[in-house]
Amino acid sequence: MPQSARLDKLVADWLRLDKNPTTRSEIQQLWDNGDWDELERRMGKRIEFGTAGLRAKMEGGWARMNDLIIIQAAQGLAAHLSTLPEAAKRGVVVGHDHRHNSERWANLTARAFLLKGIRVYLFKGVVHTPLVPFGVKKLGAVGGVMVTASHNPAEDNGWKVYYENAVQIIPPFDGQIAQAINDNLEPEEGAWDAETVREHSLCEDKTNVMRYEYHSHIAALFPPEEYVDLKLTHTAFHGLADLSIARAFAYTGLPPLHSVRAQRDPDPDFPTLAFPNPEEKGALSLALQTAELNDSEFILANDPDADRFLAAEKTKGSWHIFTGDELGALLASFTLEEYRKKGKPIEKLAMVASTVSSKMLGAMAAKEGFRFEDCLTGFKYIGNRALELEAEGYSVDFLYEEAIGYAVSPYIRDKDGITAAIAFVRLAARLATRGSSPLKHLRELYEKYGYFVTSNSYFRSSDTAVTKRIFDRLRAMSKEGKGYPTRLGPFPVQSVRDLTEGYAYDSSQLAPEHKPVLPLSSGNMITFSGKCESGEGFVLTIRTSGTEPKIKYYLEGNGRDPDGVKGLLEEAEKALADDWMQAEENGLGGAQA
Repeated sequence: MPQSARLDKLVADWLRLDKNPTTRSEIQQLWDNGDWDELERRMGKRIEFGTAGLRAKMEGGWARMNDLIIIQAAQGLAAHLSTLPEAAKRGVVVGHDHRHNSERWANLTARAFLLKGIRVYLFKGVVHTPLVPFGVKKLGAVGGVMVTASHNPAEDNGWKVYYENAVQIIPPFDGQIAQAINDNLEPEEGAWDAETVREHSLCEDKTNVMRYEYHSHIAALFPPEEYVDLKLTHTAFHGLADLSIARAFAYTGLPPLHSVRAQRDPDPDFPTLAFPNPEEKGALSLALQTAELNDSEFILANDPDADRFLAAEKTKGSWHIFTGDELGALLASFTLEEYRKKGKPIEKLAMVASTVSSKMLGAMAAKEGFRFEDCLTGFKYIGNRALELEAEGYSVDFLYEEAIGYAVSPYIRDKDGITAAIAFVRLAARLATRGSSPLKHLRELYEKYGYFVTSNSYFRSSDTAVTKRIFDRLRAMSKEGKGYPTRLGPFPVQSVRDLTEGYAYDSSQLAPEHKPVLPLSSGNMITFSGKCESGEGFVLTIRTSGTEPKIKYYLEGNGRDPDGVKGLLEEAEKALADDWMQAEENGLGGAQA
């Protein structure tokens, strides 16, 4: 693309403000070389304060993660949080993972708050993400920041924000913080000093205290039970889980873990993994090898910042890797059993899941009598809805999203891969004493509540114009109703809910408004559902990703016959790719597993 006055100003502003010699040099070099296309990619659109804060590739530019972006974001957040009651005294919690630049960016974040006169509880050394919201709750802080990109590639980093309720931020606060950032773009004097942060009188180290409190909380959450000698292999994915999970298992009387040594210690380059995400195909290969060598019955996996959890069970000589929804059903069953021990009325129990997660929890709730609610994708919505239900008098004991995120502790309303792993192993131990296992128990749950089979994946769409065209077409495929498609392969479409801003529509709500109950999404998000005459049903949610060039889909079928449901689901998935997405015509390359 050609040079423009707009790009000239963006580059000039960057070179004026950026004091980091590396990223400043990157932009200067691109400018000297006349690489206008790359400059447009890096400078054209400022990184947005979105889903959980900020996340992008680490390099110079307004659209990337770097020192200047961190300083501006921290100054804006500090300005916003300083308006909360007793903010200076209550302080903020700041932690970081092991990725490149994470420690420096935690220090720069702390510096922005200190310059505002706000106390900072700056964790020393790397910590797993759940410790930050735990610290916010325990210390009564006005907010928290965790520098992490979770399971993103090694070249990425992120900046995750928690509000005073120890939950990720939702509207209107995210918009207010974004505005505060735009109002505080000029780095204050001293903002670049990351080296002397801990010398400041308002900077406190509560790391060991919070670690002790966190593990004490886990011990209270999972009191001792009969010891069952399960053989377990664990992988930390070159992340932060190893030390914390080993200590947590010791506190709760669970068996020791065989670690995947090549992935045990924190390594920001994730050398044994193409993508440090347990859900990626082939990601558990080293764990499977280690488990075979140790004759393990189960594999436990945490993502690098340890807020997600995945498990696998050996059965008849092969391994079953549980999906996020399968683990959701198992942990919901465990939660229900735990709740019943307390003798409380079942109607006061509540569970919450994202709207793209399996509807099996809804079937469980309908049969057992507890309350189930779904909400928009993301733990920021799940956690805040849990707090609302808690205020209404419910015991909200389980939260989950299909992307292997689970919260089994009512104390913090964010996903925690450590406590989820403990709950899974505790369930496996109980089942072993009954001659069963998690996989066998899952089949029993299907028999009781119906079979729910999911197929979640995505299409790559790097062209925003193509993505827009696809969603525009979805809203005009039929002459009936609002124009949405009326059939997905073998399934009739009987209900449509469009939560996209500007298109709000829910066919199940009263006419003529058809106003959705759930809040709207800034990205495209449409849910379709229906049922065949033979009784099999489907739910499909299609949405754009807020962080990647993807159109994600979450397809679930349900019925009494698992083979029949799987067959119908395969037909529906083909219709989605060929008819709805027109994947080949649009250059999407088909569904990516």
